[in-house]
Amino acid sequence: MSTGSRKPPSCPGRYDCVPALDKGTGALILDFDGTLADTRQGHEDALRAALQPYRVALDAAWYARHVGLSIHDLLAALPGGRALPHDEVVARSRAHLLAEVHTIKPVACTVELLRRARAAGLPCAVASGASRQLVEPGLDVLGLRGEFAAVIAREDAARGKPDPELFLTAARRLGITSGHCLAVDDAPDGIVAARAAGMRVLTMAGAHLAPASSAQATPQTSAATGPCPTHDPIR
Repeated sequence: MSTGSRKPPSCPGRYDCVPALDKGTGALILDFDGTLADTRQGHEDALRAALQPYRVALDAAWYARHVGLSIHDLLAALPGGRALPHDEVVARSRAHLLAEVHTIKPVACTVELLRRARAAGLPCAVASGASRQLVEPGLDVLGLRGEFAAVIAREDAARGKPDPELFLTAARRLGITSGHCLAVDDAPDGIVAARAAGMRVLTMAGAHLAPASSAQATPQTSAATGPCPTHDPIR
């Protein structure tokens, strides 16, 4: 997909939902699903639809506790999931997601932070637990692919979040020590992974970006709600 002349949307400006970048920040590393793109409900719906032919239910509360894991890791943790044909379930889920990829919207506060980081000359990367088959088309739809010097997906690491490997790989690709990286992740496992990588971490606190705390290492409501809404991609 071509990004054309699209520019990243910016925050409405009426709300101070983006913390200032610390002078010690050398790079910005962003999670994709739920952090840069408002995809959480779409992923839940796709997995539920993919499980339907096998008569396996997906409990919303269970999913909320495990959001941020790759679909392979989700299926491994899902009650009754180990007996399923994982490759078939994954293929069904991804087909559903790709058919709807044009509908995803950016999380405006995260995109505003990205815009400020790029304006400051900081290198930026994506560190996602999702497949590259989904992350790269999503970045194209949002018109953001060109903002990132590296895109790290689940295929690029032997272990997914909460292991720090994805974030450490992103820092290595950028050539910045992890202690000088600022990471943003909306999910508890992502927060744990970024902290284990030695990075400072922001997360979604309601509809704002804020330093991650132990109180925020629980499933959050969608970043698309509240005072800092998502914006349609600029086409």
